[in-house]
Amino acid sequence: MNFQQLRSVREAVRCNFNLTEVAHMLFTSQPGVSRQIRELEEELGVEIFVRAGKRLTGLTPPGVAILPIVERLLLDAENIKRAGQDFTAQMEGQLTVAATHTQARYALPQVVKDFRDRFPKVTLHLHQGSPKQVAAMLISGEADIGVATEALGDYAQLLTLPCYRWTHSVIVPPGHPLLEEKGPITLQQLIRYPIITYEVGYTGRSHIDDAFSAEGLQPDVVLTAMDADVIKTYVELGMGIGIVASIALDEERDRALRILDAGHLFTVNVTRLGLRKGAWLRGYAYSFVELFVPTLTREVVTAAFAEAG
Repeated sequence: MNFQQLRSVREAVRCNFNLTEVAHMLFTSQPGVSRQIRELEEELGVEIFVRAGKRLTGLTPPGVAILPIVERLLLDAENIKRAGQDFTAQMEGQLTVAATHTQARYALPQVVKDFRDRFPKVTLHLHQGSPKQVAAMLISGEADIGVATEALGDYAQLLTLPCYRWTHSVIVPPGHPLLEEKGPITLQQLIRYPIITYEVGYTGRSHIDDAFSAEGLQPDVVLTAMDADVIKTYVELGMGIGIVASIALDEERDRALRILDAGHLFTVNVTRLGLRKGAWLRGYAYSFVELFVPTLTREVVTAAFAEAG
């Protein structure tokens, strides 16, 4: 048994059993991947994959049982490498952070700058995606740290820690009729106008939909986007009112818009930090976490890891 065999098994599952893609990922040939898998199966005395001719189509029952062990062995091997690097090159390496568009655009810039000032020899990669994509990057090992909404808590493979709470705001152009309303705005008032907001799965959109649904209201959502700046642009053009994360707004920067508090209309959102259970974090990764959330010190995070098993 060797690591190349284990990697071939893991990548076969990740690549949806496409051996051509596996060969590309592992910088080898398709026959070489097939041979590695077959040799491991012969050594174990079981078939890991279901086959249709020469094609892999799924995992056998033994394969389902073996896969988590394979992933754990490869994770431990990577942890050994990272542990060694922590002692031989404490200030060098790379760190990959996956975040939603809103977090990458509004919550992380100062953190990234401070981290680069402190660790100039660490290459920082910042990937953006939906909460589901952020979780997938963490689980696969593509990312070391993830920043997204509560959705990260839906994955048993991840340790998630709360960072901060935030609400939504409504944005309108100057002179909009909503600005003349007395008292806090209501959902009944919002449904009179076309609405521009986030795509489903992004930046608390589910809380927006749930609020309207609970009141039996059907909002006229005419445009959706992943990024608040896009929403602002179309609100400025008069295409509708916007519902965006409050952290994405600044009265000085967004002078062409007027901001109305909507914290009372929609459920409060919690940004969470995600880490893969069992993964070894380099020392500078703990520093990044603490720069983002000062209360999440290395001691707090390692204790949370221990509690999560």
